[in-house]
Amino acid sequence: MVRKSKNTEVLRREMKRFEQKSVKTLSIPSLGLLLLMTSLLCGQASQTAAPSAPAAQTTAEKSDSAAKAHDDSYVIGKDDVLSINVWKETEISRSVPVRSDGKISLPLVGEVQAAGNTPLKLEQDITAKLKSYIAEPEVTVIVQQVNSQKFNILGMVNKPGLYPITNSTTVLDAIAIAGGFRDFAKQKSIYILRENADGTQTRIPFNYKDVVKGKNPDQNIKLQPRDSVVVP
Repeated sequence: MVRKSKNTEVLRREMKRFEQKSVKTLSIPSLGLLLLMTSLLCGQASQTAAPSAPAAQTTAEKSDSAAKAHDDSYVIGKDDVLSINVWKETEISRSVPVRSDGKISLPLVGEVQAAGNTPLKLEQDITAKLKSYIAEPEVTVIVQQVNSQKFNILGMVNKPGLYPITNSTTVLDAIAIAGGFRDFAKQKSIYILRENADGTQTRIPFNYKDVVKGKNPDQNIKLQPRDSVVVP
């Protein structure tokens, strides 16, 4: 490192000496030497600036990591298990299940609505409640277990039970996932029980015979979390 600094100083002094002369009086070899010294100085400058690139990349990676820590897409549902972390507040931080009424309970916070909100929205709600007790609360909400995004199919199918749901799962998909009908299944009398926000249920009819023939295709609805497909 010392030798490089001394070389740089020598080159800079030579450059200054050449600049004081008129370019017209320089010989061809002198011009060549001047160009060589300029190239060497530029090369050393670029090597010195190079290490700053990884630092910029690290900053970008940290920004991406921070953005992923807050989920604003998934909608929390009943029976999901949430990890609530309040920075430097171990007595408040804990894992809690979302109750059947859609709420969770935390020390100092009390009851707060979780179902129907995204983790980011729940973070904001908990933060607002904690500001009465903590100066600058930092809250993180992570969904540990997804138990709400499922549908149930029961009755005269080969594999009744609880299955994961996607955004595109239809009633026909549900019947296929359950292994099809058992003997004597009433394929014209199938129905879907859908839970409403107020706790009541809506009964939606589904005539398998008509749907597979192209009649009443609107009955092949997309299932929602906690729907129950009943095959009598």
